Amino acid sequence: MSQVQRNEVPDQPPESAPVRTPVVVVTGLSGAGKSSALHILEDVGYEAIDNIPIALLGRLLWPGAEAPRAPLAVGVDIRTRDFHADAFPREVAPLRERPDIDLRLVFLDCESNVLVRRFTETRRRHPLANDRPVNDGISTERALLAPVREAADVVIDTSQMSVAELRRLLERRFAPQGLNRMTVSVVSFAYGKGLPREADLVFDMRFLINPHYVDTLRPGSGLDAPVARYIEQDIGFTPFFDSLTGMLGRLLPRYREEGKSYLTIAIGCTGGRHRSVLVAERLAAQLRAQGENVVIRHRDLESTHTRAPDEPA
Repeated sequence: MSQVQRNEVPDQPPESAPVRTPVVVVTGLSGAGKSSALHILEDVGYEAIDNIPIALLGRLLWPGAEAPRAPLAVGVDIRTRDFHADAFPREVAPLRERPDIDLRLVFLDCESNVLVRRFTETRRRHPLANDRPVNDGISTERALLAPVREAADVVIDTSQMSVAELRRLLERRFAPQGLNRMTVSVVSFAYGKGLPREADLVFDMRFLINPHYVDTLRPGSGLDAPVARYIEQDIGFTPFFDSLTGMLGRLLPRYREEGKSYLTIAIGCTGGRHRSVLVAERLAAQLRAQGENVVIRHRDLESTHTRAPDEPA
């Protein structure tokens, strides 16, 4: 695994510099991971477009537009219409010089024996080896793309690189600053209505004292201060909550490193009205304070009025 960098553009432009739209042009050898790279860039906030004709590339960048533009990732390879490896570096040169665009050319390389194995395992044809051995197509393509590789800002060798490793590398280098790359969804629910199907992690709050058995608290929910105070006075609440947030503090970075874009944490109790709602609210607030991108949903709170009068929450 290796990585070569050239013509690095500073990640932090001076305050006086104009805002530049990030543009990443991804190219390289067939089978080296271009499609995976585009999916990764799309996950971190880029608009991804593959195999657009070179003549239309400039038009994609909306020259002269005054509104803020989303970062753009463009896939280009030998299958792209009007692509000529010798001319391509000259064709993107004017885009590199534009003051409103921060263009990086990324070339994905790979050892030939690894490419042969990938094409064999997937049973796909190499685009330059329709009637020849795949090795011939790889050799021809490598020679054709030599000028593009030489002009690249970043060369990434994916020979021994997993998709998760490629994701970490591209996110570290190209993710827009301040962008949360994983959305954490916290959902409260009632066990009586079943587990949320989208849940990745499930925690059961039925060990906590239940406000349902307090007449003055029963009509309320975990969103109400008296209900929250009652649940939080349970001797087991604070140790559990500290353990939960401590565990998630270690887990979330690992999920993020593995490329997970969405993580759903489900918090359940019997009726989905009191205990699960309170814990979900406290957890969402804690995760937001730690910088996570959090959305919260109380799946069964609005429907709990249909419960039988004796059903505990």
